[in-house]
Amino acid sequence: MNWPPFPTPPDLRAAAELQERLTAAVELNGDWSRVRTVAALDASIKRGEELVAAAVLWDVSQGKVTEVAAARVPPDEVFPYVPGFLSFREAPVYLAALEQLGNAPDALLVDGQGIAHPRGLGVAAHLGVHTGLPSIGIAKSRLYGEAAEKLDEAAGSTVPLCAKLAVIGKPCDQGVQLGWVFRSRDRVKPIYVSPGHRVSLAESLAFVAELPRHTKLPEPLRQAHLWAGRARREGLEGKVFFE
Repeated sequence: MNWPPFPTPPDLRAAAELQERLTAAVELNGDWSRVRTVAALDASIKRGEELVAAAVLWDVSQGKVTEVAAARVPPDEVFPYVPGFLSFREAPVYLAALEQLGNAPDALLVDGQGIAHPRGLGVAAHLGVHTGLPSIGIAKSRLYGEAAEKLDEAAGSTVPLCAKLAVIGKPCDQGVQLGWVFRSRDRVKPIYVSPGHRVSLAESLAFVAELPRHTKLPEPLRQAHLWAGRARREGLEGKVFFE
């Protein structure tokens, strides 16, 4: 896992231009049947403090965490929070956490958007293109697009997430499909699943729907969220758990 440094654009215009160029490299196809391990990525920050990320290696067949690594970025090196530009803020610390894992993952699950993004390149898609790894974005809130229809309250209910204007995706009645609105548990707010790189729309939903869930988040991402918060509070860095 030796990737080039993640780019740091001088301003938002340059960042948007880079996103637009890289969207052309996104592949909306792939075979996730060969995925044995995924790295779930989440970050935690408190105002004025370091940005901390956790990379949780999840064994798909065993349904458990086998490794956890954490990384930190000083406050003065953190890209500002601007909706639509999350990858420039969080991807560098995610890459640093991934470098600390003893085993390379087959794919990435990222707390954020895949192609469900105004320029088609959310943090999951950007990380996928940068690393070459298959990736899926799983977000707790909607950034771009609208539900194609009303979502049922029952767990497992799903409707397409579509946008009238989109640079990448699949044709749908409302324009272009960017992902899915997915009710992971009964009567809880939905999550937003979108392919990042080297995975189709259908396969991204199928993979996420099969993951165990104790809360509305799939368990690998819930674990990443818990470990990121713990790493920030306890000052953890490097490999912090392994079997």
